[in-house]
Amino acid sequence: MSDTTKPLLIKRYASRRLYNTETSDYVTLEDVAGFIRAGREVQIVDLKTGDDLTRQYLLQIIAEHESRGEHVLPVNVLTDLVRSYTSQASSIVPQFLAGSFEMLRESQEQMMENLKTMPNPMSSAMGGFEEMQRRQQEFLSSIMGGFTGAGGAAHPEERAERPKSAKGSDDLEDIKKQLSELQSKLNKLQK
Repeated sequence: MSDTTKPLLIKRYASRRLYNTETSDYVTLEDVAGFIRAGREVQIVDLKTGDDLTRQYLLQIIAEHESRGEHVLPVNVLTDLVRSYTSQASSIVPQFLAGSFEMLRESQEQMMENLKTMPNPMSSAMGGFEEMQRRQQEFLSSIMGGFTGAGGAAHPEERAERPKSAKGSDDLEDIKKQLSELQSKLNKLQK
């Protein structure tokens, strides 16, 4: 395994300073954020206890960006996250978030690949966007299927039968409907 594929081990000293074990120097929280942005996995451990502190520091990075006005997480999403800690839905939230971010990452990669290979960047970007919408639809359908066998979105073959001119707006309406149904189900679980 190469050094860039292994997590970068950062040790936290009792003074709360962070030590990069690869370069043998101290780093800041912003340095850690830079490593992550560059695609590097990071693991932060307490030197004395050996406790894994990675989650704590990642949350701190997010909080600092949000406090500087770099808002990525809408208030309603943050509110729902807080609620999920005390609800029965807390067991599916991590899977849902991980799946959503994985789908977003793959869609972005596909759109970038389309931009590189297609002569008309606008048509390729739209193709990537439509693919992202389709995958989002399938993902939401699979999540909603876990709550109930009925209800939920149209199957992919049903969507394929729609006329092409109405497909985009129908897909958007389906996504809105599914999100509304998912929110209702999550609200019921919380009660």
